[in-house]
Amino acid sequence: MARLRMGMIGGGPGAFIGPVHRIAAELDREIELVAGVFSSDADRSRAGGEAYRIDPDRAYPSLDAMFAAEKARGDGIDFVAIVSPNHHHLPAAKAALAAGYPVLSDKPMTATFAEAKELGEIVGQAGLPYGLSYTYSGYPLVREARERVAAGAIGSVRKVVVEYPQGWLAGEASGKQAEWRVDPARSGAGGCIGDIGVHAFHLAEFITGLRVTELLADLAAVVPGRALDDDCTVLLRFDNGARGVLLASQIEVGELNGLRIRLYGETGGIVWHQERPNTLTIHTIDGRTEIVHAGGAALGPIAQAATRTPAGHPEGYLEAFANLYRDFAKQLRGEPGSLIPGIDDGLRGMAFIDTAVRASADRAGWTAFTV
Repeated sequence: MARLRMGMIGGGPGAFIGPVHRIAAELDREIELVAGVFSSDADRSRAGGEAYRIDPDRAYPSLDAMFAAEKARGDGIDFVAIVSPNHHHLPAAKAALAAGYPVLSDKPMTATFAEAKELGEIVGQAGLPYGLSYTYSGYPLVREARERVAAGAIGSVRKVVVEYPQGWLAGEASGKQAEWRVDPARSGAGGCIGDIGVHAFHLAEFITGLRVTELLADLAAVVPGRALDDDCTVLLRFDNGARGVLLASQIEVGELNGLRIRLYGETGGIVWHQERPNTLTIHTIDGRTEIVHAGGAALGPIAQAATRTPAGHPEGYLEAFANLYRDFAKQLRGEPGSLIPGIDDGLRGMAFIDTAVRASADRAGWTAFTV
């Protein structure tokens, strides 16, 4: 089967997430990075192409140049990956869809909820695949947890606790990766809530299958002079009556990337930790605890399909990311079984950011969550 050809928007010199997308896309040899606009600066875009070792003629100075040139080729790109800061997501996706290309975008969907609604209409009109890289939904044991909850392994979900602590923005936000995240012009209305809080939100809905209906948000810019939130506490109510707590922070000194989710139901509980992603802990009401291992025989077919190595051979972030690209490739080829987050996930994520930011600023208390 011929590999799908990818064009990348963003991810130039100094970027973190661009190389991650490239590694993930190419891991299973179903996709190949062949072109891109790696920076809005032509020289930096050219340097990005050199770093990725693609044909120098296919490191373009602008989106218009890339789409025109790739359309004229017999081996032109099949889709684009958007890996630029948030404020680029809408114009880049809009241009790609108008040119007839499916889009896989880094999260969040856009910089603002208004932009997300605009993009949602554009995607609907274009009728082309659109995916989002909510990375943690690609982990095999996250998918196993989702299947077990759906099968009733812990009974009806009563309580959801999801936390995402980091400490890297506890001080001055210096360097390319930090600077744009604390800049409202590039990040959007949300800081920490939009960078990692939205991951926690998506993970909670993805695993439980439930939908948030109300929230109570307390967001703060703890570091003096910071314009966007860097510490977030959000209480949640779900559509089945379950309660939840979402904690996201980038000022917790000593924390690395400690995304963790705990679910408690009528008859059991489930715990998964991103920094220890190859074990899933399942508690039962009779006092037993089961440890499920990635790659083990106890996994269901969906988790097995997302696993590449035998038990005891750790898989992690890059492989989970690669599962999203493999799912997107399935979608492009019209094959079943894709779990790639899409436009609805994007709209819900942006509605979460928007609602939490406004509710916290207004001290509104419990606020209805709608999309």
